[in-house]
Amino acid sequence: MSTDSRPLSPHLQVYRLPFTALTSISHRISGVLLSAGSLVLVYWVVAAAAGEQAYRTAAAILGSLPIQLLMFAWTFVLFYHLCNGIRHLVWDAGYGFELETAKRSGQMAIGGAAVLTLIAWLIAIF
Repeated sequence: MSTDSRPLSPHLQVYRLPFTALTSISHRISGVLLSAGSLVLVYWVVAAAAGEQAYRTAAAILGSLPIQLLMFAWTFVLFYHLCNGIRHLVWDAGYGFELETAKRSGQMAIGGAAVLTLIAWLIAIF
């Protein structure tokens, strides 16, 4: 039996994941991040229901720059999950399975999420 130092099967050090696999993994991760981010939304609503002082405290915390940056990222995750979910609905209908089409639709989901995030934040700021 040879004692090669090479791996027995492909792994992440030698195998590059296809773009569609990366978007699929990202879709699952975005769902988890949305669940975690929803806790912030619950905190904000509970603070609003708890009274003026609790709401002011929540507004001060949520208005800080680090939290605003996290909210911007969370907004992108929200729109990415939405756009990629629409992509999955198209797949459920039996369309878009060709490699180039699947890659292009993944790129469109990422681009669409970026555009929608910028639009949402521009509306929120102005």
